[in-house]
Amino acid sequence: MDIISLVIFLAIGAVAGWLAGILLKGGGFGLLGNIVVGILGAVVGGFVFGLLGLSAYGLIGAIVTATVGAIVLLLIVGVLKKAA
Repeated sequence: MDIISLVIFLAIGAVAGWLAGILLKGGGFGLLGNIVVGILGAVVGGFVFGLLGLSAYGLIGAIVTATVGAIVLLLIVGVLKKAA
């Protein structure tokens, strides 16, 4: 992975985490938090999209997949927090 790919990967994670934070709680999680949530969301989103037989291509597709995954991730964390 070259440096440009890494920067794009981190930027997608930051945007996806920020969007998920805005949609669910009304704000972001800070730059590092957004990146972590977005990257984990990309993994979850890829898994969920794969289960549903969906695929997304390009930069917008990557952001949508990561954002959907981040939303699912944050909803699961919220449910687990309420249960504990």
